[in-house]
Amino acid sequence: MFDSDHRDEPVVELWQKFAQGLLGALALVGALMMAHYYAPPETASLEQQVHQLTRQVAQLEQQQNVTAAAVDDARDSVAYIYGIYHVSGKAHFRARIAGTGFVVAPGLVATNRHVAEPWYGDREVEAALRQGASPVLEKLVAYFPGSPLPVELHQAVLAKHRDLAILRMEHTAFTEKLHPLVLSAVQPHIGESISVLAYPMGVTGMVAKSPAIVYERLSSHPDNAETAGELAALSLIRPSATFGHIGDVTGDKLIYDAPTARGGSGGPVLNLRGQVVGVNSAYIDGFSGGTLGITATELRPLIVEAKQTLAEPSSTTR
Repeated sequence: MFDSDHRDEPVVELWQKFAQGLLGALALVGALMMAHYYAPPETASLEQQVHQLTRQVAQLEQQQNVTAAAVDDARDSVAYIYGIYHVSGKAHFRARIAGTGFVVAPGLVATNRHVAEPWYGDREVEAALRQGASPVLEKLVAYFPGSPLPVELHQAVLAKHRDLAILRMEHTAFTEKLHPLVLSAVQPHIGESISVLAYPMGVTGMVAKSPAIVYERLSSHPDNAETAGELAALSLIRPSATFGHIGDVTGDKLIYDAPTARGGSGGPVLNLRGQVVGVNSAYIDGFSGGTLGITATELRPLIVEAKQTLAEPSSTTR
């Protein structure tokens, strides 16, 4: 019995090795079949993801290129507005104003009403007016990129219930060449990319971004028409561009996160195609996403009315 058992052991071991080899072969075949049926979809899925990411990057690059081109095309039609006004009466005072405007039609510039009529919305001035004081706009001019001379502005149409105004430009050979910015035919939507062209901080902001030699000479100069004239003579009147997204649209108001500051009032809010979707009007101090504008659709009736009053010296209110 002992010898017989030992003779059977090689047969058993051989059978075990055969069974193990067969199982290994079956496992390999199964693995190859799984690789055949499952690997191609994974590879295809990875290729699709790469293709999708590549397409998204290309779209972002295209948007950036479109935005940059749109901003460059619009710059020359965006003006720095400077003015002086005084209030006479029991409370007499004199003040400077600074803002931004942009060409919307031949001879016409759009801006905020509080730029065109500086005492609009000023509670202190309104209180003085109720006591019999009279406001007088002494000077209102526009400095455009590429022009060493200011352009005189006159009130054409003032919106009654919104912070919008249309101004008439004096007719010159230079103003004839200015191209109006196109108003968007559709309302902007939440999440849409936008840019704002304006003159934040007015003359101070333009001096700050001037070449070093100019900055050293003008940094101590006051924020007035003389300094603006020097910048214009040096071809340093240029609006700044900030970028962001629409955070909300409520009625005639836009909320976006493109930053701005004093002097940026009245600047155009542009979409990726360079069309005007709004007019920059205010910002909520301390909240980076709280820049406020007015939708461009509110400008259309004002422009129509202003075209009808181009030859009239007095302003009208709508």
